[in-house]
Amino acid sequence: MTNNFSLSRREEEPENGILYLVGTPIGNLNDISPRAINILRNVSLIACEDTRQTIKILNKFSISNDLISFNKENSLKKIPKLIADLKVGKSIAVVSDAGMPGICDPGENIVNKVKSEGIDAICIPGACAAITALVSSGMQSSKFVFEGFLPKRKIDREKILFEISNNEKTTIVYESPHRLKKLLKELLDLCGGDREIVVARELTKKYEEHIGNNIENVLSFYQDKEVIGEITLVIKGNRKETKQELNKSDLKRDLNELTNAGLTLSAASKYLAKKHGIKKSIIYNLY
Repeated sequence: MTNNFSLSRREEEPENGILYLVGTPIGNLNDISPRAINILRNVSLIACEDTRQTIKILNKFSISNDLISFNKENSLKKIPKLIADLKVGKSIAVVSDAGMPGICDPGENIVNKVKSEGIDAICIPGACAAITALVSSGMQSSKFVFEGFLPKRKIDREKILFEISNNEKTTIVYESPHRLKKLLKELLDLCGGDREIVVARELTKKYEEHIGNNIENVLSFYQDKEVIGEITLVIKGNRKETKQELNKSDLKRDLNELTNAGLTLSAASKYLAKKHGIKKSIIYNLY
């Protein structure tokens, strides 16, 4: 596959046979760029995650265009037809419900496929909740990890959470409102209550809020509240070297005994951490 082109030499947009990944607002509709509006107005068709959401943007800017549904349930079936349309000269815009397509949505799949067919994919930059939350947090932004939505499968989820607890880089996570409290409790167990964190909710919208400053305080703030809206968490990296005075071989022996007795690694680590007054991540790392 070869993509030999220079943006400075491109024709007037949109061009025939090009896939455009168009960033859309994450809340405030005025955040959309003039370039994005031009693309959405003039492409052959728009493939969108939810037509009901995209039509709000089109109506706001008096855009009339053809929409097709393109989401995680139907994307694999739709991609061959979209590629065929591109090959006959149609221009196509891909948009997500909010933010940049390709971040935690099917946009990633279609870009991979069109590039394998030698078709150009052009990004029209726009808002991104992860970057917006990071910049607003005040935490280290020169090096960070983006985890998206954490896995639901317990063993996969525990693995990622353990990595977050030990990572020295800032971590950004998306979460649904009804699972926020569960995630905060998991982070409390692994990272400790004093780890710095910011929960950014409803970014760029009327009721935007940023709640910090550590896991214990944030969990207390949300404990008795109904959480609604889009959630992005920014978690400070672990830069403290933990001194372990306990005998590691004894801890590992106790951990093995508990897991052999039927406890999960997470439960055994939590028990020993509470028993010895140390962080769960220290025990977990011995396995």
